[in-house]
Amino acid sequence: MSAVVSERHEIPLMPLGTVLFNGGRLPLRIFEPRYTAMVGQCMRENSGFGVVLIRSGSEARLSRDAVQPEIFNVGTYATIVDFNLLENGMLGVITSGGAKFRILSTTETSDHLLVATVEFLPDERSSVPGKEHAALIEILRHLMDHPVARRLAPDVDYRDARSVSWRLADLLPLAPEIKQGLLQMNLPRERLAELARLVDNLRS
Repeated sequence: MSAVVSERHEIPLMPLGTVLFNGGRLPLRIFEPRYTAMVGQCMRENSGFGVVLIRSGSEARLSRDAVQPEIFNVGTYATIVDFNLLENGMLGVITSGGAKFRILSTTETSDHLLVATVEFLPDERSSVPGKEHAALIEILRHLMDHPVARRLAPDVDYRDARSVSWRLADLLPLAPEIKQGLLQMNLPRERLAELARLVDNLRS
């Protein structure tokens, strides 16, 4: 979505137990009626929806009296780049991450879809990774060579600190809450510094 910062937009939300970053690919299995209808509308209107991390609660609506999960207030706008009907009858879609947004308010529709009024956050400034990031770039190259990454083919530009930090945050085995913290950072080099610290912790 091309959005003017500070303008308010209304978008449907999909609360999940995962974090989506700009340029990332997120495969989803759609089976709940509220999300099947949402995906259909997005495809008809060439629009997207917001992916937000669940703070507490469940992704699926498991009972008639279920409540919406508690969610973080910063998420990522997702657009559908591919879809197919799975053997089990579910709809499979692959989404691509775009701009970050902040939730200002939410409402629930009659079919229990969560809709948010959001403001899109400013684009992060582009910068070239420094020599101190060489080890992180090498790790990212190995991660991008994994069969799952090759299949999903997320966007990556090794000459852009933003892209390197997004893909590392996306592909490293980190807890969702840690990834949310990385998502909410606005400076690529700050994110890379934190990723270097996290990589050291993973190795120890």
